[in-house]
Order: sequence, then structure tokens, then C-alpha cells
Amino acid sequence: MSSCIAFIGGGNMASAIVGGLRRAGYPAEDLLVVEPFEAQRERLAADHGVHALPAADASLARARAVVWAVKPQLFQEAAKPVAPHVSNALQLSVMAGLRADAIAQATGASRVVRGMPNTPALIGQGITGLHASAAVTADDRALVDQLLQPTGRTVWVDRESDLDAVTALSGSGPAYFFFLVEHMVAAAQALGLDEPKARELALATCGGAAALALHSGESPTALREKVTSKGGTTHAAIESLQADGVGDAIERAVKAAHRRAGELGDEFGRA
Repeated sequence: MSSCIAFIGGGNMASAIVGGLRRAGYPAEDLLVVEPFEAQRERLAADHGVHALPAADASLARARAVVWAVKPQLFQEAAKPVAPHVSNALQLSVMAGLRADAIAQATGASRVVRGMPNTPALIGQGITGLHASAAVTADDRALVDQLLQPTGRTVWVDRESDLDAVTALSGSGPAYFFFLVEHMVAAAQALGLDEPKARELALATCGGAAALALHSGESPTALREKVTSKGGTTHAAIESLQADGVGDAIERAVKAAHRRAGELGDEFGRA
């Protein structure tokens, strides 16, 4: 019997990975999902043609890798029926906070990779920070990169604690962006633009600016300075932001998210 990739949890992130693998030609019979909710199992079958189980069983012994995509507070309970079948498999967690030692102890596995994706992964534009435990091989890393390639980019970090910083920056980062766009749109509406036009202009501007920054090779500071002519409109806006301490507020926000990531790790991630 051929090996498979098993997913514990069939929600948005698991669906994003499964869908990407299927689009890349990965056989449906080599993907297995454990998902207790019938409606989601039916959606996975209809959308991706994969078999989804209502509960873990011995078929999980086929798994060469197990992708953990359940809520962190549900992990310990979910792991109990899975562990007897997967101790020899690579464990890939996309759960926030769950530390590698807790995953290893609950599954009996020594090869654990922790990942922190973000929501743009749902459209193949995400980025996932990854950390590998000492037992993870080069082939294991290559497999993880292959599994996550449909969701966007991957970045490996050397220390597991660095995943808290990844969480604060890119894991939570889309919300910072949406918050900024909310207020850009509100300001444009106050100046007389209707909401659809304001939203289109704001999103296209932010998307284009991000694309320019990715492709130019210049620092964000250099790019900002290029469009900030002294005495001009952009200069007036940047001076207002600086006077209101927006830069310091952003740094405090990222640090607050980092602090909370550590707290979640203490709450859910201890073995």
C-alpha cells in the first residue's frame, strides 16, 4: 500500500494545502484527512476528491507525514487516537503556540516541524515560518517545502523561539494591513469618495506598493523617501503620522503580539 500525507483537521489551512497539492497533480488517493464535521468532509470530497475520515483509524499508518491543523486547545484530545499509528511519520504542525516537545510527546514521534502560516496562504500568496527539531532530515525539510509550496513562500528559522516573532510579524501581520486599509478607506470616504472606489484604490495601492518593495531590492525606507518630496502631499502625511507616534505604535503592537505568542505557548505548548 502506498504512503500518504495525512491531515488532522480539514479546515481552511488544511484545505488550502490539500487544494494546492491537488492542483499540482498530487493523487487524491495519497491524501487522507481526519475531519469530524460531516459538512466539511463532504466539501473536501466535492472540492478536491479526497477521502476524509470522521475519526482516526489504522489507515493513518500509511502516513509518511502528518499535518496537524486543529485548534491548539483541541490538540491533546485529537492526538490520542492518532498517536498509535503515526510515531514513525514526520509531524508538521500549523497550530499556533504548540511547541515541538508537546507534539513529540503526544504523538511519540521524534521528527517535528512547526510552521506559522498566514491567511494569504488561502490564495497561494502566504508565507510560512518554519522550525525543525533536531531529528528532522534534509529530505523531511524538502517534503515540508513541497507540501507548503502551493500556499506561498517558506522561511526556515534556527530557533523555535523565533516562531513567536514570526507569529507577531507575518502570522498576525495581515490584520495590521487590513486595519490600515480600513482607516485609509474611512478617510477617503470622509473626503467624498464612495466606499467601493475608496476600497479599490486603497487595496490596489497597498498591493502595488508591496509588489514594488518585493521586486525593487531597495529598503522600505529608501522607497518611502523616493515618494516623499519635501513640502509635498506625502511629506505632509508622513509628518502627521510621525507627530502622532504611529511608527512607535506599530512597533508596540508587534511586540504585544510577540508577548501573547509566548503566553499561548506557555498555555498550550508545554509537553
